[in-house]
Amino acid sequence: MHTPFTRRALASTVLLAVAAVVSAAPPGAQAAAPAADTRIDVDVRAGLATVGDAALGINHAIWDSQLGTPAVADLLKDAGVQMLRYPGGSYADIYHWEDHTAPGGYVAPNTDFDTFMAGAQRTGAQPMIIANYGTGTAQEAAEWVRYANVTKRYGAKFWTIGNENYGNGHYGAAWEADEHADKSPKEYAANVVAYSQAMKAVDPTIKVGAVLTMPGNWPDGIVGPGDAGTWNQEVLTRAGSAIDFVDVHWYPGGATPAEALTKPAHIQDAVHLLRQQINAYAGASASRIGISMTETNVEAGRNTQPGALFLADVYSGLLAQGVFTVQWWNVHNGLGTVSTVAGQTDYGDYGLLSSGNCTDDGSVCEPPLNTPFAPYHALSLVGDLAHTGDQFVGTGSDNALVSAHAVRRANGDVAVLLINKDPDASHSVALNYQGFTAAAGAPTVATFANGDTSVTSGPAGTSAAQTLAPYSLTLVTLKPARAEAKPKAPAQPSATVTDRTATISWAATAAGVKYEVYRQNGGISELLGETTGTSLTVRNLEPGRRYTVNVLVRDGAGRLSPPSPPLTFTTGTPAGAGCTVKFRDVNDWGNGYVGSIDITNNAAGAVSGWTLAFTWPTGWQSVSSGWSATWEQSGRTVRVTSDGSLAPGATASVGFVGSYSGPNVLPTVFTLNGTVCTSV
Repeated sequence: MHTPFTRRALASTVLLAVAAVVSAAPPGAQAAAPAADTRIDVDVRAGLATVGDAALGINHAIWDSQLGTPAVADLLKDAGVQMLRYPGGSYADIYHWEDHTAPGGYVAPNTDFDTFMAGAQRTGAQPMIIANYGTGTAQEAAEWVRYANVTKRYGAKFWTIGNENYGNGHYGAAWEADEHADKSPKEYAANVVAYSQAMKAVDPTIKVGAVLTMPGNWPDGIVGPGDAGTWNQEVLTRAGSAIDFVDVHWYPGGATPAEALTKPAHIQDAVHLLRQQINAYAGASASRIGISMTETNVEAGRNTQPGALFLADVYSGLLAQGVFTVQWWNVHNGLGTVSTVAGQTDYGDYGLLSSGNCTDDGSVCEPPLNTPFAPYHALSLVGDLAHTGDQFVGTGSDNALVSAHAVRRANGDVAVLLINKDPDASHSVALNYQGFTAAAGAPTVATFANGDTSVTSGPAGTSAAQTLAPYSLTLVTLKPARAEAKPKAPAQPSATVTDRTATISWAATAAGVKYEVYRQNGGISELLGETTGTSLTVRNLEPGRRYTVNVLVRDGAGRLSPPSPPLTFTTGTPAGAGCTVKFRDVNDWGNGYVGSIDITNNAAGAVSGWTLAFTWPTGWQSVSSGWSATWEQSGRTVRVTSDGSLAPGATASVGFVGSYSGPNVLPTVFTLNGTVCTSV
């Protein structure tokens, strides 16, 4: 974050859509339920990430006079906040903890580190501390660790080196303080290593994080002057062995509430790309590196229902994909541009709680200090959905305006969060469950609708049918029809893949059991096979496709275990094909790039007249123009045609300008005259 009252909107993310199925009302029912217009599927066999103990977070800032006060600490505790970040966005890179100063910025009284820690302890939250990279030193950071964990015994575990340090002018835009003469990612990485070594020399148990960019957000994809790669590539390659997690921010933008609420659809691809970068560049032990999302917010409807819906969708979506903490910017921020959104006054305030201030002319004032805005109540509902130890499970929806997230609890309960993004209409939802049978009777339902000032809770609807008010959040918590002991879930499997097959392997859990392997497919998983052994080879897969699978155990009594942690893999392309394709992003500027494709004929005969075809992995990618062939795009499919001839061993090169408005997942499968090529 740059300043207390402004925020640069950066762009990109993923909407885990979800749906439902309903049965006819039984004879004698008091009233017929409205016909369902939305189907939500919930599949407890499709395991996603498990919720950690720092999942729900928020930012504090040293310019906020309410930091650490009992009133604020208690409100955050009531919302279920588990992690608090300090000292506040871009202020971290000018803040000196020992004398509690931030040259060039305002520091409110009673906002020092000990005050922050007292508030965090009252809330019951862990701290996430930002060491000053911009104007500080490794020694200053090490002394902070010493004070926090040796002198005061606070046990502060998570420490990030700087904040948005790619915004130091290296790529043009400069909002982040940085006194280093060299502002390159290479220099940042070298300092991350030095900071980590100095800080861990004081307390080897701490976790150190490095700042990266979220895929699809500026300056992702850009190679700066003198750099060997992008910011992420350079930092991970040079500092990957010295860090324990990476730290990203996500302000995806959206000029209208409707547009902003489509951005969670980017999450799954963005996190996948980030994990792919970590695995590619951070070294042999890259799998140990976690992902934290320490700032996010929305640009349209920040204090009203769009902000609440966005927060619920984003927190749930990121946590389901394995991000270990998600943190809103921020507790208090201040009055911005005042508008009316869905009949409610929106103050354009990035804060979760009201700052209680007014416009310069006094014509508009926020509610009294610390009044919760709508996103606060959404955060509370996410806290009720996702408890530490719960496992997110797969969901699916047939309505773009209704999304869902679900968890399975250790006691067998299932909780489903339904998000109606339609500002004008209610939706009748039919819920269908795979691998779970709900107990009879009305479930416990908590709701927060447009204009509400609190969450309401009580029995409502059925496990199979719920009615969602316009612009609303609905949390349905269900008991299983029968409580029974379950077999132990397997550990995460591994896979060896080719273009058409995957051999999935796992460790045995017990004798005399059967293992079932499922492929995730929205809210209805596909059974790929079952075996009494500890591996399964799956055939007839599609080249270049991403698959996510879980392994479950079924014991002799027919009881099915919870799912293993998910395994995601991508099939390759055929070796020794009649053609080879090399696709390159040659020059990227953050929302577009120059692409190059080399096509080589590996066959014994010439290819006279050819068509190269590929499909964009997402709906936010396109070809703007192309050369050296005829280019056309229909939907997500691109065809490149030429009347020329390719002799055996010859290569044709074509180029294009591509554009993207989200994570830029590059295509990996190409066909030449219908034949799948080898991709290199």
